[in-house]
Amino acid sequence: MSQVQWSSRLGHVLAAAGSAIGLGAIWKFPYVTATNGGGAFLMVFLLFSFTLGVAVQVGETLLGSHSQRGVLGAFHRLVGPRWRWMGYMGILCGFFIYCFYSVVGGWTVGYAALAVGGQLKSGDAAALTALFNGYVSDPLWPIVTHLVFAGLTWWFVQGGLEKGVERALRWMMPALFVMMLILVITGLSMPGSMAGVRQFLLPDFSHLTSKGVLDALGLAFFSLSIGLGIHTTYGAYLPNNEGVLRSGVWVVVLASFISVLAGLMIFPVLASTGIDPTAGPGLTFMTMPAVFQHLPFGQGLAVIFFLLLLVAALSSSISILEHLVRFTCEEWGWSRRSACVVVTLLIMACGVPVSLSFGPWSGYTLFGKTIFELLDYLTSNLMMPLFGLVLTLLLGWRLGDKFVPADLSGTMRTLLLWCWRLVAPLLISGILLRGLI
Repeated sequence: MSQVQWSSRLGHVLAAAGSAIGLGAIWKFPYVTATNGGGAFLMVFLLFSFTLGVAVQVGETLLGSHSQRGVLGAFHRLVGPRWRWMGYMGILCGFFIYCFYSVVGGWTVGYAALAVGGQLKSGDAAALTALFNGYVSDPLWPIVTHLVFAGLTWWFVQGGLEKGVERALRWMMPALFVMMLILVITGLSMPGSMAGVRQFLLPDFSHLTSKGVLDALGLAFFSLSIGLGIHTTYGAYLPNNEGVLRSGVWVVVLASFISVLAGLMIFPVLASTGIDPTAGPGLTFMTMPAVFQHLPFGQGLAVIFFLLLLVAALSSSISILEHLVRFTCEEWGWSRRSACVVVTLLIMACGVPVSLSFGPWSGYTLFGKTIFELLDYLTSNLMMPLFGLVLTLLLGWRLGDKFVPADLSGTMRTLLLWCWRLVAPLLISGILLRGLI
């Protein structure tokens, strides 16, 4: 395939940050933080993000910038043909994730439409819970919104790297920030909101257990979209290796900043309305609409909130589709438009049974898990940590010192190298073992 490049380093940083800033940063991070000591969990999460997260994200990016290939070609060229299985695992992991992520992304489409239509005005949490359960178990509408979400992702990616992916994320990231800022300011202006801020930011180490530390480690790893080769794909569009570490730090800064904003967006309004933020991950769809009914311009804020979720979901799905499209174009010689169409149609088809696993097919299980749960478990607990573990060992012990960017100082080169060799493999092994137990 002809070599294309980012129009600027900013384009690469925004795209890489967009891949990391998904739904998990909005709905999962505040809930997990609340159950693990608030500020204590936040401190550990940020520590892991700026050590393990930066090291692995930079390593993945360097794999692409050195080889000028996507994940499969990068392993073939830099490590040898026997390691192509790593590339295949990264591609398969991305495909599995997109199959169920598109379904959840479709929920944001559906709920944005419900918010616009004023159908989320009920302040009754039980009624909203019934609405959500009825929506996801319906045999038709979740599939329709899944198809719409996959179609939206296709629209942005088929336009090309610069005029499609980069242009989309140049407006998505600022739009995401503005919408979050509106909700943060609104929440902080409510009476009693400071109690939520204290709960979020003040550390309570008595509630931070060893499980909480592992949760912070896993969340830092997965929230940056590392472990499936997306950053290798994006690194392949860089002209050289200069500034890769600096770009990686900025990606982690932006992703972490959005997670912190999500906490400041959720905790104050819940504290003001007396709702427990540890209520669970259903908080996003089942509790927040009720919260907005207590606020001035509640319907408008609900629309902003679910549009925010949609933008966050799209920023991640765009990166996964680009990852898969680069593979098909590079390995099979397809045109970009053909690859986009075929991959999207496959995702649309495979997402149907995933959606049905919440309703008519919920009784069909394998190893005690529904289709959705099985795909989530395989990717999050096995494939992504295994990819990250093998990658960092190869970076540290096979590719070695020559692989580290030449523009780094001696101290930074040594730190990065030994993080690949020892620190990252040990930490990722903890994630992998926790997923297996």
